[in-house]
Amino acid sequence: QVQLVESGGGLVQAGGSLRLACAASGRTFSRYVMAWFRQAPGKEREFVASISWNTGSPYYADSVKGRFTISRDNAKNTVYLQMNSLKPEDTAIYYCAARPRSGIGVTRTDYNYWGQGTQVTVSS
Repeated sequence: QVQLVESGGGLVQAGGSLRLACAASGRTFSRYVMAWFRQAPGKEREFVASISWNTGSPYYADSVKGRFTISRDNAKNTVYLQMNSLKPEDTAIYYCAARPRSGIGVTRTDYNYWGQGTQVTVSS
């Protein structure tokens, strides 16, 4: 069982930056693929980025490529999402997710564990 707790959300102006963190419980965190998803009001939850458990290789949605960076610190059981050049369309609740198997995983059903989410609001 893995429990995930996100932090770092808030209100920021367009062009600004935020850094989200997701703290995970469980001794096997290093074996999980970790990801960030987001859900805007009235929209489906969408994939943002994922990172492999062994190589640390990242994968990004086209909408955030070049602006967002996902990273992980297995010693701290934490995954991060650095968000730069934020746009109003990035406004959403951001969720951390985990899956105990390899592969990129870009849909909700690919992940077994979810955090409660953290609100990110980008003003124009």
